[in-house]
Parts: sequence; structure tokens; C-alpha cells
Amino acid sequence: MSFEYAIIVKSKTRLESLIERFNTKAQAKFYIERLGGNFEEYEIEDDIFKNALNSLQTQLSKVIKNKTIDRQFVSSYIFSSKNIIIVIGQDGLVANTAKYSNNLPIIAVNPDTERYDGVLLPFNTTNFIEGVENVLTDNYNSKIMSFAEAKLNDGQKLLAFNDLFIGASSHVSARYKITYKNKTEQQSSSGIIVSTPAGSTGWLSSIFNMAYGVTNMFEKNLTLKQPKLKENDLLFAVREPFKSIRTQTELTAGVLRSDTLTIESFMPNNGIIFSDGIEKDFLNFNSGSIATIGIAKETANIVKK
Repeated sequence: MSFEYAIIVKSKTRLESLIERFNTKAQAKFYIERLGGNFEEYEIEDDIFKNALNSLQTQLSKVIKNKTIDRQFVSSYIFSSKNIIIVIGQDGLVANTAKYSNNLPIIAVNPDTERYDGVLLPFNTTNFIEGVENVLTDNYNSKIMSFAEAKLNDGQKLLAFNDLFIGASSHVSARYKITYKNKTEQQSSSGIIVSTPAGSTGWLSSIFNMAYGVTNMFEKNLTLKQPKLKENDLLFAVREPFKSIRTQTELTAGVLRSDTLTIESFMPNNGIIFSDGIEKDFLNFNSGSIATIGIAKETANIVKK
């Protein structure tokens, strides 16, 4: 395959978002410092990111034509089969970009190794160009990663690189019927998380932390174990299920492999399904909607060092 353009995907820094909110840097600084915050931290973070982005763009321009787009436009951007995608930012940006990548190679760059863990960011600004050159010569290694998929009975669907949330958009209980391995029950809960292997160390891990934390009050010296999912596994977990005359709590967790999870909404309004922590990337999930959750056919192509 012949690649003609590299598309750089970035996010706004916290400082840029503050300036957007308060119109000027001076007003943003006044607001933060008036509340006792350290505005210098925002400036340092912004400088480091912009220097990293500038270095990346400069190096890349010597190898391939490129342009930069902001995270907010990724969902509507049409990637060409002749594009390489280069993500520079935090791990979440890789997840948000991968869903729209059409299996194009993604080179994920950590702009600030002192701030970001970079679980999904194997490259930095000193070595990413090797990854680019390997892709251009079709001599690269990559990890093919599966998505979770929520498909509604009206044909709409949503992909998730890390996780799906199924529940209510406001802080009220979600009401629904859940079916898993031929067992069905009505539930009232704070919603359901469905995690991929890539997302199992993220939002899903907080559910395990909560469960172990509460249990440890009564059973001391528990060893916290985080889930280790296989490549095409999904794990679902029900958050804060409530048991009552009409609602049950038997189907609170499970692993999906070749099977699926079916959820029927009993919420007249405010029902929602969103992916990877981005509430703007959502499907309405109100009464009459039935979601089938499973492994998607689409995959992400993450370039390795």
C-alpha cells in the first residue's frame, strides 16, 4: 500500500481549554489563582506539549506530507486508505481515534513521558519517525486490537476501543432487562460497563477497586486481582445493582466470547450508550430500544516499536 499523507491527531491542552472558556490567558490565570490553584503547572504542561507537537511536525515533514486535526473533528473526518494516522496525546486519544481509523496503521506518540503512563503510546518524539518509516516501507509490526460493539434494534451501532457504558445520562437509576447465557432478569443500577482487554486497566478497574475496598471492611487481607482478558474477550460489570421486589442482582458480571449480551431499555428518557468515556459519542437508549453487545468485526491496527 502506498501512503501519501500522515494525519496527526491531537487534543487541546488544559490551558487551551481554559483560554477558550475565559477568552484570554490573563483571565484564565486570574480565575485559577484566585481559587488558590497553580497556573504555572498549566503553562508548563502546555509548553511541553507544544514543543513535542512542533518537533513531531518538523520531523514528519521531511518524510511525508501531513496535516493536523483536533480530537473534536475525528468522528466526522473521513480517513483515506492512503493515510497514516499519528496520535500525539494521552492514551484516551488513541481509543477515541481508533474507532474511526478503518484499520489504518496508528502510530501513538507520548508527548510527555513524565506526565502520561502511555500504556497505548509506545513511541515518543525521539523515536516515532522510525515507526513512520517502517510503515512507509511496509516493514512494521503491529498489534491488531478488537472493538466492543453495541448494536441497536433500529440498526444503529457504536464501537468502543476501551469500554461501553449503558445506563442513564443523569444521576438516576437505569432500568432495563438484561439477558446473558439464556438467563434474564430486570435490573435497576448505575449502569453497565462493558470492557475490552485494552480498557480493562481503566474504568473497569475502578469497579474492582470499589468492590475490594468495601469487602475489605469485613474480610481483611484480601488480595486485589484485576481481570486479565484474552484477545477477543469482553467483560461486563453492573454498577451498584439494587435488589427489590421487581429487580434482581444475579447477573452482575460475565465474560463475553462468542456469545452476546442483550439489554432492553425500560427508561422512557435519558437512556444512553456511550463509548470510551466520551458522552458526546453516544446512542439514545430509551424504552423500546434493545442493544446487543459483542465483539465487533472492525479492528484497530496499532503500530509497535
